[in-house]
Amino acid sequence: MTQKSGIAAVAETAGVSVSTVSQVLSGNRPVSEATRAKVNAAIAELGYTPHPGARSLRSRRTESIALLVPDITNPFYPLVAVGMQDVLLPAGYLLSILDAGSQSGTGRLLGHVLERRFDGIALHIDGLSDADRARLAESGTRVVALGRDIGIEGSDYVESDDAGGFAKLGEHLLGTGRRRIGFIGGEEESDPSRLRLGGLRQAFAGAGLDYDDASTVFTSFTRDGGRDGVAALYERRTDWDAIVCANDLIAIGAMDELRRRGLSIPDDVAVTGYDDIDAAALVHPSLTTVENPAREIGRTAARLLLTRLAGDGDDAPTQHITLSTRLVVRDSTTSPIPQER
Repeated sequence: MTQKSGIAAVAETAGVSVSTVSQVLSGNRPVSEATRAKVNAAIAELGYTPHPGARSLRSRRTESIALLVPDITNPFYPLVAVGMQDVLLPAGYLLSILDAGSQSGTGRLLGHVLERRFDGIALHIDGLSDADRARLAESGTRVVALGRDIGIEGSDYVESDDAGGFAKLGEHLLGTGRRRIGFIGGEEESDPSRLRLGGLRQAFAGAGLDYDDASTVFTSFTRDGGRDGVAALYERRTDWDAIVCANDLIAIGAMDELRRRGLSIPDDVAVTGYDDIDAAALVHPSLTTVENPAREIGRTAARLLLTRLAGDGDDAPTQHITLSTRLVVRDSTTSPIPQER
């Protein structure tokens, strides 16, 4: 199949014009979702593969998107990447996933990304410096943030309702009669730690209770962080009846340390996480958590980037999309403390 006959065949199969097929492939003009779906179905049926080099020369684009994340070993971020690929691959874009590793490495990594002229960048990194923002703005690269607004004109952002999701966890635990609830966050300066702790405070306030700041420790968003967090909490008191963790990896580490101390979950101490990674349903006891829609976050971020790349809404204000979360109750909290009737 030649390039010319290939496009013509796709157009005939999809029942659209050759120019419409070109617009779907290049992303240079807006195309309805229904038309895009017909063209992509025809491409799949015919096994047609556009020539990337020729298309890039015409559009002056690299047809590649970069996803910058703070820790690629966290199972949440590969799910975000899969969601982005769901949208980007049918549109002819490739995704590169880059691990910043630590905040100190963000600026250097961002410099490499800008040098390679990616068409768009998705960021899930806290603590961008003013200099980093200035470089992004000056580059003209389309940017979407996974989290809060990063303050660059024309950059959109998508997030899940972290505070609301964590409030659901707090309300669930308080509803079982638990009151001595400790919180283990990741890095203290991170947005997820701040927002999720805020959700727990919201649950306490809604129940007419005061939240004790001494019930909070910050570590890292890792399994080791969970072990360290339990150790820190038990240096303060030993009668906790629940420990809520800012993500599932922390919670799994917290469960490790609680078992090492001879405590039963949930009879002695209930434990909750956040994200609902696959391991949350596999550990014993299975982990009560909140489903953080990682894949849909990725899909939404990719759609926002493609819309900007197509030239739609160049002068439009920043779009802010918040996705809902869902409480998932499992065995790690299902033994309630008896209540007086």
